[in-house]
Amino acid sequence: MASTAMGADTRNHRLKSIIGGSTGNLVEWFDWYVYSAFTLYFAPHFFPSEDRTAQLLSAAAVFAVGFIMRPIGAWIMGIYADRKGRKAGLTLSVTLMCAGSLIIAVTPGYATIGLFAPAALVIARLMQGLSVGGEYGASATYLSEMAGKDRRGFFSSFQYVTLISGQLLAICVLLILQTVLPEADLDAWGWRIPFAIGAVLAVVVFYIRRGLAETESYQNAKKEGAPKSGFLQLIKHHPRETLTVMLLTAGGTLAFYAYSIYMQKFLVNTSGFSRPVASQINAATLFVFMLLQPLAGGLSDRIGRKPLMVAFGIAGVCFTYPIFSTLETTRDPWVAGALVMAALIIVTGYTSINAVVKAELFPAHIRALGVALPYALANTIFGGTAEFVALKFKDAGFERGFYWYVTAMIAISLVIYLRMRDTRKNSLIMED
Repeated sequence: MASTAMGADTRNHRLKSIIGGSTGNLVEWFDWYVYSAFTLYFAPHFFPSEDRTAQLLSAAAVFAVGFIMRPIGAWIMGIYADRKGRKAGLTLSVTLMCAGSLIIAVTPGYATIGLFAPAALVIARLMQGLSVGGEYGASATYLSEMAGKDRRGFFSSFQYVTLISGQLLAICVLLILQTVLPEADLDAWGWRIPFAIGAVLAVVVFYIRRGLAETESYQNAKKEGAPKSGFLQLIKHHPRETLTVMLLTAGGTLAFYAYSIYMQKFLVNTSGFSRPVASQINAATLFVFMLLQPLAGGLSDRIGRKPLMVAFGIAGVCFTYPIFSTLETTRDPWVAGALVMAALIIVTGYTSINAVVKAELFPAHIRALGVALPYALANTIFGGTAEFVALKFKDAGFERGFYWYVTAMIAISLVIYLRMRDTRKNSLIMED
């Protein structure tokens, strides 16, 4: 009975830590995605132009600039989380995110302060990019280490559940504001509300994260006197794993940003849907997508991680172009929703398990950095530029070039999925 009670205490402790870590992750990604959800409204205030595509290009460029800081954040805070603890890394990242959201919420527009407006926007996104760069590695490592061996895929999938929840919450706030505010007010000042909400929630999360338990993996590595985490240690001792993370991320992150983040703009700017209808389609499909993550993560605990990634790679190569090209001409929101949902089902094979796959490749003393840095590099190069590249193709009159680009990058990642070992059977997370 004592053993049973101890096991129940362990499970409760584990579940409490996972919920606490996930809640913070949700707010982090809400703050990050509010920028994308409200771009159509705030872009004219920071980038005056008569051409909507030109405004979106400018806003997308700033979105991409935020990604420049993600590798730097991954490097600095990955090392910080490996040396000082996962909890410390999570607390620092949410502090930076709060500051970035607050700057955007209070900065006057171009008409009031001129070039200082887009400059402040860039500074805010650089701070948020630094935050998110550290957040991914710290949260992915924390959730993977806190989960038990037999449920690691399931529990670590909540890293993307909360990531998607943050995006979905941003869209829901948009839908609510579209309902309760006249469009003129939303255009004029209403778009500032979600950034203010994000700053306040980040303060709450700061206090939640200060109370989280530290992981056993980190504590054991610290006791054993493992080598200190650092860039040279990563490159020297784990070059193959580092390259693997970069290449398996490239196609997956590009597909995710193309199917979800850019999709809202695509439905308005190419398919011709109104902004509210596009937001509704995006919200409904993302909600189902969110629910799929733990199902797929749990499936990986039974059949392995590799089959899911291979399935994503094959389906992504075969169906990305047909889905986008069909969406160009559809005017039926139900058909558009079904096509977007099909794309998101495909990418679930990557999103649901990518965090645990990366964490299982590295030993504890360098795990946060190993997960964060190569992921952030690939995410910056391919995910952060997805909207900008798509709009550039459209501006050049060859929009379908973007569909081929996404397909090609998924194909490159598919080669890695086929060649890599199944991390469920070869995990370097030793603690159960």
